[in-house]
Amino acid sequence: MRKSNECDIRPGNTLIMASEIHMPAPVCLIENIRGQLVANQEALEILAANKNPLVVVAIVGLYRTGKSYLMNKLAGKNKGFSIGTTVQSHTKGIWMWCVPHAKKPNHTLVLLDTEGLGDVEKGDKKNDTQIFALAILLSSIFVYNTMNKIDQRAIDLLHYVTELSNRLRKVSSPDFEGVEDATNLESFCPDFVWILRDFYLTLEVDEQVITADEYLENSLRLKQGTNQSVQNFNLPRLCIKEFFPIRKCFIFDSPTHRKKLAKLESLPNEDLDPEFVEQVATFCSYIFNHSKTKALPGGIKVNGPQNDVMQGIYSKPGGHHLLIQKTELLKARYYWEPRKGMQAEKALQEYLHSRQSTSDAILQIDLALTKRQKEIEEAHMKAMAAKIEAQRLEVIQRYNLQMMEQREWLHQEQVRQMQMFRKYQVQQQQRALERRFQEEAENLNKKIEAEHRSLQNEIQDLQRNAASQDDQDDKCILL
Repeated sequence: MRKSNECDIRPGNTLIMASEIHMPAPVCLIENIRGQLVANQEALEILAANKNPLVVVAIVGLYRTGKSYLMNKLAGKNKGFSIGTTVQSHTKGIWMWCVPHAKKPNHTLVLLDTEGLGDVEKGDKKNDTQIFALAILLSSIFVYNTMNKIDQRAIDLLHYVTELSNRLRKVSSPDFEGVEDATNLESFCPDFVWILRDFYLTLEVDEQVITADEYLENSLRLKQGTNQSVQNFNLPRLCIKEFFPIRKCFIFDSPTHRKKLAKLESLPNEDLDPEFVEQVATFCSYIFNHSKTKALPGGIKVNGPQNDVMQGIYSKPGGHHLLIQKTELLKARYYWEPRKGMQAEKALQEYLHSRQSTSDAILQIDLALTKRQKEIEEAHMKAMAAKIEAQRLEVIQRYNLQMMEQREWLHQEQVRQMQMFRKYQVQQQQRALERRFQEEAENLNKKIEAEHRSLQNEIQDLQRNAASQDDQDDKCILL
């Protein structure tokens, strides 16, 4: 056990003592990793170390609408939650800042700044739905931050509440007579605060001045009729009224000139519009004075160490089965505990009944996460199949390319061999011709030589004959 004066230093220089938390800056509670929401272990450890009841304020709205500025003001700081000055959303996932409650001693104010809805870079409406639902389920005061006025588009953004309402109806546990326990449902639904930034309308109806709260209730007024368009109009408004029985509206003027908004967190109050400064102070005062402690079904107040549920231990595929095992173990220990009294069984059943809605909620989360896991696995299998197919096609393409290169090499080799054969044939023909010419030349030379010898012989014969004739002539003369 940790002694009361012991302390611990968490990552990010967060000082955790036995009764309170000092966080110099926010930490990420829910990380948005490639469209998947994952709880951050460091933030869970910070919450688990806190022993005080928790007042949880979450803010949701379109990105780049000044949500982080208001949360910093609730923390009593000018800086903390990231305030972007461009059209790009800064906050990703859900960021948490735990500070002492300004009006409630021994209470911790947990501020949750959420990723902006409708970020065009994100392109995933399902992610917006998850962020929206988590903010409602985690908070005791839910702040909806929109621009200019309440219009149909702003109310349509709350269609997420419609889907959430159906889920909450299913997980809301009935009482012993089978009647839906509306009080049990209401116990963990947060108060609702609608903030209208840069409000420019005149708060008048039928030439009568109205308050911001009356403006909100007029905007949520139902239409008469039963046709489909009327039902579509009324459904989100019914959901808002049902899940947020306590509703409040604040209007804010523009804080300062547009060119100064980039330095909003560093501007002193003297450089801001006085009405805006007063409106922010009124909003913070309302949050501090009317905030309620976060409670689970059955009115169980939430603090850091409770129910393992808040730490997300059961928020995973198969989590409901783990919860049942833990419950059965606790029941077995309870039955073995001596001297429980006559009302022991009744007390146990009442406790189990108070936990039924939590069990049902975990079951729904389990089913949703199991379905999501199957979808992820299927997507992974499809991706793997596509990768294998791409590799197969690449191998085939590489093989075809090699075959084409081999055929081309064979063709070139055949051409080269043919050229060499033709060259060899020409050389052979040339050699045959040379041999033929040489043979003919030799034969001709032999013939010429033979004829020459024959002529020589004839000449010699003629010479001999001539000499013989001369001798005879000489003899005749002498006679």
